[in-house]
Amino acid sequence: MYEFSLSTPTNLADAVAQQQDSGGKYLAGGQTLVPTLKLRLADPGHLISLRRIAELRTVSEADGFLTLGAGLTHHEVARSVLVQHRLPFLARMAGAIGDPAVRNRGTLGGSVANNDPSADYPAALLALGARVVTNRRELPADEFFQGLFATAITEDGDESELVTAIRLPCLRRAAYAKFKHPASGFALIGVAVVQGDEDQVRVAVTGSGFGVARLREFEAALSQRFAAESLASLSLSPDEFASDSATSADYRAALAKAMTADAVRQIIQGFF
Repeated sequence: MYEFSLSTPTNLADAVAQQQDSGGKYLAGGQTLVPTLKLRLADPGHLISLRRIAELRTVSEADGFLTLGAGLTHHEVARSVLVQHRLPFLARMAGAIGDPAVRNRGTLGGSVANNDPSADYPAALLALGARVVTNRRELPADEFFQGLFATAITEDGDESELVTAIRLPCLRRAAYAKFKHPASGFALIGVAVVQGDEDQVRVAVTGSGFGVARLREFEAALSQRFAAESLASLSLSPDEFASDSATSADYRAALAKAMTADAVRQIIQGFF
């Protein structure tokens, strides 16, 4: 690990000002950044911890949307009474991320900004049609997530953009089904299904190996008839999935279909 300095601002304005002055990196939960530092794959010089900024750890509801502060830990998302009531599938999903140590340190905003190809939140946000709020603007999830570890966030030295909150529509007919790696808890495949107004369905998959994506053919079939059987004649191309030491592209493609069907059944049975 290279030598670095650390500051701990207590409000968002100070954090942004310190980043602009130092050109340093923001530190949220550190679940990705700290291992990267240990391997000497990054040399930020200065880190700005976001842990003491109360305005990044709020939960509120207005106009049919939940607004979750980016600094909320996975544990705090899972335990929030408002999240449990308005988006229960999201609370359950957050409560199953990693292990207790990860859930108590990792943050919603850190996961979203990192956009790991096996992370859970990106699939939920994309399926919900959520909006990502930064210190500069607000973007729909469809525009924010741009591929493998890639987002619309700008990181141009002394003016790096910071995710500050996530706005999610309170759509209760939603579910997430995940086939997880037995050691890491990361999604080998995870699928979020949301049935919105006028029975329009959005389906998003994580764990493909190429970044979170919508399954448009599944969406069309489920919008016509919301039943697991609607997927029977459909299949996903293995070309859209990666093979690695954990499993093959063919198996991931089959898992994506199975997890979609599982999420649909959860919604039909009222377990959402």
